[in-house]
Amino acid sequence: MTRNFELLQALGREQELTDIESIVEEQAMPEMAAPEMAAPPVVPPPIAPQVHTIAEPHTNLGEVELTEVTKLVQQVFLIGGASRPRTVVFTSTEAGTGCSWVAARTAEVLARHVAKPVCLIDANLRRPSLHNEFNVQNTRGLADALRVNDPMRSFAHQLTPPNLFIVTSGTAPDKAASLLGSDRTRVRLSELRSWCEYVLIDSSALNEGLDAAVLGSASDGVVLVLKANASRREPARRSIQELTAAKAKVLGAVLNHRTYPVPEAIYSRL
Repeated sequence: MTRNFELLQALGREQELTDIESIVEEQAMPEMAAPEMAAPPVVPPPIAPQVHTIAEPHTNLGEVELTEVTKLVQQVFLIGGASRPRTVVFTSTEAGTGCSWVAARTAEVLARHVAKPVCLIDANLRRPSLHNEFNVQNTRGLADALRVNDPMRSFAHQLTPPNLFIVTSGTAPDKAASLLGSDRTRVRLSELRSWCEYVLIDSSALNEGLDAAVLGSASDGVVLVLKANASRREPARRSIQELTAAKAKVLGAVLNHRTYPVPEAIYSRL
């Protein structure tokens, strides 16, 4: 079985997001383990529809699934020239949507399509998990970087491909959570941007606090991760309103744990 998700790009259209979400929220969510990710094929830029079906999981993605992840990367990060977003926050309406998985896979594929460094940050200090995605130790990380003055690059673990790096949540994240909205965080993000071409930030869910909204206002945009059969229309709408109120640009929404593509009747309206 596969677990799918859709990307609704350029979410200035709140009603279309909630319409799609309400259609698929009754569908089942099969679980599956995650194999090792293979190197992606060379894929030309898509003439992209706004919704993509992408099969999870974790490693050893098939060619079709990998192509769809590549389309997601191209539409969010690689199309737009100088105006393309370089610092993007991944967040969710509630915990358990697979937000960290989406951020991790996006970072892996993005790093294979660019030559310069890509850095993934675990800013979910409430529920850190990105270190498990890559089997790295969660020792020095973001929480430590917000409390000491060592160069930001010294907190990054190098991954595969070699231009991919991760900054884990670090030690004692609960003591650093209050610093996410401080000028210190903006300085540290600026330091990373001067080194990396792209910075992807995995943040806590919007129903757990203001972390994602604050980080979104300091970034180029936010990708909102929803979960089929779990995320509901009103929380999704409120999440978009909260992000907009914080002056965070919503770049798109991912509907995770999908089992079927969006129906053709809906797809043709987008």
